[in-house]
Amino acid sequence: MTGGAASGSQTSNRAIDAPSFSGRSPAGAGDLSVETHGIAPVAADRRYGKPARLFTVWFAPQVNMTGVFTGTLAILLGLGFWLGLLAMVIGTVLGGLVVAYLSTWGPRTGTAQLPSARLAFGPGVALPAALQWLSSIAWDALVGLFGGQALALLLGIPFWVAVLIVLAVQGAVGFVGYELIHRLQAVLTVVLFATFVVFAVKLVEGHEVVTPAALTGADLIGAFVLEVTIALSLTISWASYAADFSRYLPVESPKAKVFGYTFGGMVSAYIFVQGIGIAAADVIGAHTAEGVRDVMGGGALGAVALLIIALASVGSGVMNDYSGSLALQTLGVRVRRPVSAVVVTVLAFFLILWLEGADTSTRFLDVLLLIGYWIPAFVAIIGIDWVLRTRGAGPAVDVASAFTERRHAIAALAVFVLSYAAAMPFMNTTLIKGPVAAAWHGADIAYFVNFAVAALLYGGYRLLARRAGRAD
Repeated sequence: MTGGAASGSQTSNRAIDAPSFSGRSPAGAGDLSVETHGIAPVAADRRYGKPARLFTVWFAPQVNMTGVFTGTLAILLGLGFWLGLLAMVIGTVLGGLVVAYLSTWGPRTGTAQLPSARLAFGPGVALPAALQWLSSIAWDALVGLFGGQALALLLGIPFWVAVLIVLAVQGAVGFVGYELIHRLQAVLTVVLFATFVVFAVKLVEGHEVVTPAALTGADLIGAFVLEVTIALSLTISWASYAADFSRYLPVESPKAKVFGYTFGGMVSAYIFVQGIGIAAADVIGAHTAEGVRDVMGGGALGAVALLIIALASVGSGVMNDYSGSLALQTLGVRVRRPVSAVVVTVLAFFLILWLEGADTSTRFLDVLLLIGYWIPAFVAIIGIDWVLRTRGAGPAVDVASAFTERRHAIAALAVFVLSYAAAMPFMNTTLIKGPVAAAWHGADIAYFVNFAVAALLYGGYRLLARRAGRAD
């Protein structure tokens, strides 16, 4: 996967080696000094850690009120408890498989997910990088919304002030970088799990958990498919982040362990918190933070719950700040990683105020779906290119030294755009109401269409190009 001088039909990926994209990296576990190293590949002698730490870094960010609120949508859609739970598990597992697979690229490349995508897209990676950067801001807002609500309720302060506090804390963690994020998530995994278990117990004690479906026939099928898509959108949204948090692991890290710990952490956390949301929809569907406090019985226990919700939003938000900073560099913006992390945090503040300003439930669902419709095609394209490139290769993949054929990069970008267009008729949001989704009683299969079209078009193109090359 290395090459000599690039010909006119090839493009170099050396751009990720620019000096502004390198810098100080953690010396090992526990080194909490500021990480200035950006998207440049991490040198082999700077790698450290074991795959087991991936469990907590993928568990803690999911244990927050965003996941709980997503679970409540199953009941709001009319699915009832068991069908809502089944749909959520299906979508979560499908997305978790994708993220876990991409996480195995981190040790092999030593770089983040989007810079690795240059192998398929070449300079065209700027488009998915821009979408990733915007998605990071959107996700920062989705999780910061609930953290701000909880802190405002706890301290009796204006919502916007509470949001500033939450974002300031997570911005500081994102500024420091990789190692502090891993350490924070290890602590939060224990704290958040214990708190949400207590919340779940309190919920079962005082409220009806198993509710029947409110729909029948085609409406029920449409709602079930939509809930699968909602759950999938939540997990697969991490696909463009996946290698960001495994890139410091040694090259020889077992792929099975990297995959297993990533999948286990993410999927178990999502099933846990979304299950709570499905069970608690009648209590917390409208006023999330206040509903949690009431379920906990108010008083000191309710106050602790609100504080934990705010901390949970920090744990998830730092992931968005960090990956957003790497996305901005992948765009070609030559700014140091800590500075770009702050930019993401600041922009998220204004989006949070918009989300909180009116119908939170509708806006939440729209943002949740819209910011991820592009990801399945992205996964299909980079996955196909990766398999073709690494077949028979050694464990280490040098992204910076690899070349990308211009025709392949152009094809990847064209397929990426066409796949999104092909999926639009199947989308179901208040902003994009596709005719197929409307005819199918709200069933949104746009994520699946996006992936299938990209896999068919790009896979077919690469197959034909490979045959043509052999013929020559």
